[in-house]
Amino acid sequence: MDLTVIWAFIIAFAVFAYVVMDGFDLGIGILFPAFQVGSERDRAMNSIAPVWDGNETWLVLGGGGLMAAFPLAYAVILPATYPLIIAMLLGLVFRGVAFEYRWRDPNHRRFWDAAFTGGSLVAAMAQGMTLGALLQGIEVVDRAYAGSWFDWLTPYTLLTGLGTVAGYALLGATWLVWKLDGTGQAKARQLGKISALATILLMGAVSLYNLVLNAEYAERWMTAPEIYFAAPVPILTAIVAVALIRSLKAERHSKPFWLSLALFFFGMAGLGVTMWPYVVPPGVTIWDAAAPEKSQIFMLIGVAITLPLILAYTAWAYWVFRGKVGDEGYH
Repeated sequence: MDLTVIWAFIIAFAVFAYVVMDGFDLGIGILFPAFQVGSERDRAMNSIAPVWDGNETWLVLGGGGLMAAFPLAYAVILPATYPLIIAMLLGLVFRGVAFEYRWRDPNHRRFWDAAFTGGSLVAAMAQGMTLGALLQGIEVVDRAYAGSWFDWLTPYTLLTGLGTVAGYALLGATWLVWKLDGTGQAKARQLGKISALATILLMGAVSLYNLVLNAEYAERWMTAPEIYFAAPVPILTAIVAVALIRSLKAERHSKPFWLSLALFFFGMAGLGVTMWPYVVPPGVTIWDAAAPEKSQIFMLIGVAITLPLILAYTAWAYWVFRGKVGDEGYH
């Protein structure tokens, strides 16, 4: 297989891993005000305390891999989305600081809870709007960004931002359905139903918007023979969405979370079908943006060593802290 294609799948995997793992962390932050001060909030935070910082590894791998394997894409996307990237990083910083300090500084816990929620919401919205800015197209002239400071701010990017917030809230709610019990679990289940409905509606809205956003996107989804290859994605997405709603109503524990992951997987598969082979729509393909072949080989050796290690320690951490969360806490 083409090395450039292999690297495209590595980056896509890292992005997906980050979205689903840090997504439920951010989702819990987004939903945090809905839980009662005290045991409910403490248990919700304790459910992610052992793993939240390790989940950030995938953001580093995705961003670093993009810079190394597709330097032109990195050099174009960052200037086009600097305000969003800065907002995302500040949100993640506030989320991380608040996570630790709400335990160390109980006299100001209300402030740290607000910082935890605000940082999570800003980070999620910024990530979704960055995706929207990429999908709507970035103006490139002579292999450099040629747009303005605010090209990223459009109704479409606001829609993708809201969709990401809703999706992360869904992941957070279904994670808590799995990890909590009692009143906390019941509240998480109700929030999961609302978040699932919002996520499905916003996914549908973004998908329809894509058809009028770019003629090439519409051609890929609506004309033969491409439609025969693309059609399974929305069909499977609809099946998963129905199963997700039913699992939340049936009061299952872990199943809603796994179905939420499946919903995200098919959503990202749809994005892949929409964008391929562009890494920066509408004019920069993965081959245009790729690093030299020798550089790709050298980096691939490093990834072949580090990626299994990351997967192994991530799996071990989740295994060690499996099961329901009690009141004993992590801190």
